[in-house]
Amino acid sequence: MQHAKVMLKKDIKRRILNGHPWIYDNEIEKIEGDFENGDIVHIFTFANQFLGVGYINTNSKITVRILSRKPIEISKEFIKSRINDALKNRYNIVKEDAYRVVFGEADGLPGLIVDKFGDYLSVQFNTLGINKLKNHIIDVLLETFNPKGIFERTEGSAVKKEGLEEKTEWIYGNGPELIPFEINGLKFLADTKGQKTGAFLDQRENAKKLMEFAEGKECLDCFSYTGNFGMHLLKGGAKHVTFVDYSERAIDVAKEIAKLNNFQNCTFIVANAFDFLKEEFENAHLYDIVVLDPPSFAKSASSRDAAFKGYKEINYRSMKILKNNGILATASCTQVVSQKEFEDIIVDAGIDAKVILRLLYRGGQPIDHPQVYNILETMYLKFLILQVSNIKSQ
Repeated sequence: MQHAKVMLKKDIKRRILNGHPWIYDNEIEKIEGDFENGDIVHIFTFANQFLGVGYINTNSKITVRILSRKPIEISKEFIKSRINDALKNRYNIVKEDAYRVVFGEADGLPGLIVDKFGDYLSVQFNTLGINKLKNHIIDVLLETFNPKGIFERTEGSAVKKEGLEEKTEWIYGNGPELIPFEINGLKFLADTKGQKTGAFLDQRENAKKLMEFAEGKECLDCFSYTGNFGMHLLKGGAKHVTFVDYSERAIDVAKEIAKLNNFQNCTFIVANAFDFLKEEFENAHLYDIVVLDPPSFAKSASSRDAAFKGYKEINYRSMKILKNNGILATASCTQVVSQKEFEDIIVDAGIDAKVILRLLYRGGQPIDHPQVYNILETMYLKFLILQVSNIKSQ
């Protein structure tokens, strides 16, 4: 089959040569041959040297996403080898009940997310090019996992820009609205009507670490979603956990998860976390542990300033409602804000709150959300556990 040829500009970016899979519209010199958006294309340097195979979408600023640096056919066998490699690179995590099977660019399959929840798979086809390979992908997933069902959750503004229809439905078999799975000895539910693939698996190690500090503590899980951190705190022996999220649906699912694990010493509140933190300060309600796991405040560079402001405010307010020597567990889940920038924001908040911050733990992404240094966009999750002490008490 004849593929269209994408010729890059003379001053090719080192980022591309060093393994980054994205080629922007302004990095292309010309395109030769016929193609439809989503089709496989061959990529060449300005000097006509073969660079790779990828898929194209001229409706996207990221016009080409590279799938392979070899001149190979993008077939079912190619998909199978990529997914097999991803599983090998997860090492022992594949023995667990739930984990991320494919993490897009980090696993050489740009635009594809696959999460395993017990006997079910939840998938996202986030680009037109990966969506055109959907049948191959589903065939390989069925052969590899033999799941009871595969749920597709392809939605959002980025998906629309790609020219894709939004989909939230079972595309193979069937399953429950709330999919049961286990992590760290705890029972959870992935919500097919919730966010992303239904549950967030990337905080598994950080939540397990936080359990070590939970014994007998009064805790607040802010931006709790369905309660990952709070459930771990309860398992770790917390005296009480207050769950706060703006989504009534998420809080209802969190209540179900608490019942599954026989947790009773907890309170569930539907509220805006910013407002809630402010009210707790005004009411002088103090906690031993506060967890902040907010959604991404910055999806692009244009929203960085607003994100900085948001992170500073919630961390400052949390520091003000902690008992002396209390613990703040705080996270950022956007690659737009770097590790250093995030820590600088926390330090600034600490200065304003007049506290001493002692680092107890610095965490990040688990092995099933691989971080590739050649693709900085894969490195998004920052997590800190800090002891917060009043300056005047020192």
